[in-house]
Amino acid sequence: MSNQLSSVVAPCCPPIGREPLSSERAADLGRMFRALGDPVRLRMLSMVASHEGGEACVCDISPAFDLAQPTISHHLKVLREAGLLDCERRGTWVYYRVVPAALEELSAVLAIESGALPASSCSPNDPLQETLS
Repeated sequence: MSNQLSSVVAPCCPPIGREPLSSERAADLGRMFRALGDPVRLRMLSMVASHEGGEACVCDISPAFDLAQPTISHHLKVLREAGLLDCERRGTWVYYRVVPAALEELSAVLAIESGALPASSCSPNDPLQETLS
């Protein structure tokens, strides 16, 4: 099992619609969202999360991408350092699993409570808003 501190997720914070994030929480969450901002890493996280048994060997992940092994390892490392994945070495292979608390935290911080935002969240210059008016 990984002993990295990054796999320990801080306690969840209230949704952004309820109160502003502290700079420290924004930095922590920003690191997780940045990790997910790359399409390859987002797909990797999805593959691990949806894999039978909730974990996937790097040998299950690699064939899905036209990338060199060092690049695959780099992307998985970024996801681990962001606290989104945890891993365990078994013999010569490394098995990855999603950190459920991390995904719950991302989901919770983005949750919108009824009445927390104005009725229209479109910007005044948004073409969609103009067609709805």
